[in-house]
Amino acid sequence: MNDLIHSKLISVVLPAYNETGNIALIAGKLENVLKLLKYRYEIIFVNDGSKDSTQELIISLVSKNENIHYIELSRNFGHQNALKAGIDMASGDCVISMDCDMQHPPEIIPEFVKKWEEGYEVVYSIRQESKELTGFKRGTSKLFYSMINSMSDINLEPGTADFRLLDRQVVNIFSNLSENEPFIRGLIKWLGFKQFAIEYVPSNRHAGTSQYTLKKMMRFALQGITSFSTKPLYTAVYLGFIFSLLSLLYIPYVIHAIYTGQEVTGWASVIMTIVFFGGVQLIILGIIGIYIGKLFMQSKQRPTYIIRSTSLKTHS
Repeated sequence: MNDLIHSKLISVVLPAYNETGNIALIAGKLENVLKLLKYRYEIIFVNDGSKDSTQELIISLVSKNENIHYIELSRNFGHQNALKAGIDMASGDCVISMDCDMQHPPEIIPEFVKKWEEGYEVVYSIRQESKELTGFKRGTSKLFYSMINSMSDINLEPGTADFRLLDRQVVNIFSNLSENEPFIRGLIKWLGFKQFAIEYVPSNRHAGTSQYTLKKMMRFALQGITSFSTKPLYTAVYLGFIFSLLSLLYIPYVIHAIYTGQEVTGWASVIMTIVFFGGVQLIILGIIGIYIGKLFMQSKQRPTYIIRSTSLKTHS
């Protein structure tokens, strides 16, 4: 039994973009945690086109530790694509994904593994909001999950993070998915299997700044919504019907003005109405355009990432 346990491999995947100040620290923390487990392990850094010395630092770690590996992408493909590259390339019987910025505490990895041993195929984390978080950040985070859950066909618990463990069976299926803009949190939820959630309190970011601006968060939300539902298209249709019916209410006023000889005044209100409906039309066209654009990009069948180099022998 012990030989069977030791023969299993745990892979830890960490996308990295300009994380020079965090690489060495997170590698050391992971080593300390993983050494306490009864499994072999590998740590895979995915350099997502970093512009600083992230790649050089990772190569230095790889040269000193046979358990550490790297995947260098040809350019910046984005966090989700970099994460998928690492999961696709990992060889572990289970694959753990997490960020490099130290906000995902390595100390709860043993809890992930324990639930995996109990038979759960997906063990994911739910972030508990820190009291130090600004009201704006709390509000945008809440809005993000509200939009996802109300406008898509999946249900994500608020705070669901990309800090999770996937069993090899799930990894094999996930790796065969070839969506142009993968929304991994949603995909994992959509796949099903036996899942278990673990709550955690995020640590402070050790170095660098967050890559998720408000603009990127909004784009991320739209990406998730349009990847899992056509509800926005139905919403556009419903809006069209509602405004068409409301416009009928204006007919009695026009008829009354004609028969009484009253001049129809109110240019300001007319212009305001035109601008309003013009904006609604642009929104609807934008929604349709997003779906058409996703179909267009998917039809090209381009790879979601390109690997420039890697230290993983089985894939080099």
